Amino acid sequence: MTTRQRTLKKSAAAAIIALATAGTAIGLPAAPARAAAPKIATSWSTLMYRSLTHDTTLQAMKTSLAGQQAAITRWNTELALAGRAQRGTRALLITATTADTAAQNRYATARTALTSAKQTLSKAQKQKPRSTAVVTRAKKAVAAAAKTVTLRKTQAQTASAKLAEAGKASRAALARVQKAEAGVKYETAAATKTRAAIAALPTAASYATQAATLSKDVVNQVRPAFKVTDTTQVYGVTVNKTVAFAFKRMIDDAKADGVQISGGGFRTTQRQIELRTINGCPDVWTAPSSSCRVPTAIPGRSLHEIGLAVDISSGGKTISSSTAAFKWMKVHAKQYGFVNFPAEAWHWSISGS
Repeated sequence: MTTRQRTLKKSAAAAIIALATAGTAIGLPAAPARAAAPKIATSWSTLMYRSLTHDTTLQAMKTSLAGQQAAITRWNTELALAGRAQRGTRALLITATTADTAAQNRYATARTALTSAKQTLSKAQKQKPRSTAVVTRAKKAVAAAAKTVTLRKTQAQTASAKLAEAGKASRAALARVQKAEAGVKYETAAATKTRAAIAALPTAASYATQAATLSKDVVNQVRPAFKVTDTTQVYGVTVNKTVAFAFKRMIDDAKADGVQISGGGFRTTQRQIELRTINGCPDVWTAPSSSCRVPTAIPGRSLHEIGLAVDISSGGKTISSSTAAFKWMKVHAKQYGFVNFPAEAWHWSISGS
């Protein structure tokens, strides 16, 4: 594992919000490209953002999946416990129901017995001739029956309370089971969705390749509407906002690998004219770039004029093909959307021109 890979791994937890952070640091908005930029430039920026944050995105998805799988295990455990609790409360409810039925029946029987005893007493009191002994026995029977009614009523009330408690516990156990079942269902669906998203996630290289196919069209559409306000600074280098996030990541990753890179990015058309003169071009407006002492594009054609090219330097010096910075760029720059113009080791742009 390279130093750069270790650095990326250490920053994985925070990198998922890297775009917003980068926007603050280098003048970008929260999205990879400005809303006012040509649509194709926004597409390029988005593809490069997805490419450069691919590993972080994938790791975040895997972390989510692991959490979902752990949640499924927890909910299944809870479901098993809830199921046992529900079976226990169901047994208690059956017992309580049986006891309540018996108690209510005994209470009803006691009330019937009391009514009968009262009727017997009434007859005894009305009987002619009246028998004191019979009346006395009837009164005692009424008293005993009334006492039994009071007892059976208390027992019935107790049984009803226990039945209500058992019913409440049974309903709570059922709700617990239903909640656990819903938890298992939800997390299982979420895990299935995450697995599908992981399987469908394009590779970082495929995102970068898609961006590369748009490069020339980005140049063609950015140039006509370009304004200086479309640029921003990345570590002191002025570049188009479209490439700012990718350029910053390239500098950061090179630094993590022990390679310092900087450079000259945007320059005005007037500066391009001055450079053509300084570099001895036979004619500022018509002579080919190769005719200058230092190859310099005709004004209006340089990607520097729209901030989509950078002349790379390292340690304060323009790089050559023999420098460590060039060798690093040759291996890695494509990952960030930058391509070398073969005639100029230092010149890197999104289209290679």
